Amino acid sequence: MSTKLKLTAPLAITIAVLAFLYVEFTANFSFHWVTDGSLGNGLDMPAKFHLVIPIGFLTWGLFFVLGANTDAIKLVAINVVIGCAAALICIVMIHAIKKFPDFWGISLSVAILAFVLVMSSAVSDLVNIPTIFVVFAGCLLWWLATGADGWFAGAATHTPAGVAQTLAKGGGGSGAGAFFGILSTPYGFVILNCFATLLVGLAFGVASARIAALLTPSPAAAEADAHAEGARPSPA
Repeated sequence: MSTKLKLTAPLAITIAVLAFLYVEFTANFSFHWVTDGSLGNGLDMPAKFHLVIPIGFLTWGLFFVLGANTDAIKLVAINVVIGCAAALICIVMIHAIKKFPDFWGISLSVAILAFVLVMSSAVSDLVNIPTIFVVFAGCLLWWLATGADGWFAGAATHTPAGVAQTLAKGGGGSGAGAFFGILSTPYGFVILNCFATLLVGLAFGVASARIAALLTPSPAAAEADAHAEGARPSPA
């Protein structure tokens, strides 16, 4: 096994195990533990406050992109706050400017927030625009997936009965959100849910780096081991 593989394997194994635990935790949290009633199919209706499985991987990745160190923790955490706040302001602006079926209210709100965010990077080095954009986009994506509350009026009722009513009408449709309204969520909770999950993802990212560091041999030790492996006589 090459030195690079020996140095990479502990991180790969650690991330794989923690990714399994992360998905198990977030999925059970949202569909079994913190819920608003049975859906009648073995799953429960996620409460307005729930965790968003894909969102946590954003901060997990950003932590490694920014160096996987103490500074990265601080930078990601600060910009999660900024990105989530910007997404909330954007949705409020969309609600006030122009609703369904016109998209220009969304376009204008995103343009204004993008300008303000980029300009704010000139104020402090702690404002990291790529991180903010990733967080901002993740929040808006989840807002769209859960019914675009505030842009589309009359989104599906966030209850098992509301889901049943939506199904009785023939399925989802605009404003219902993903999975026939099961994930229909008020926009305030969309931001709260994304914020909480982003921090959980950051915590798992930090844990994966710290645990992998404990399990990873030093480059010198791995190199020496590789030389020793190569020096062994091949079997006859």
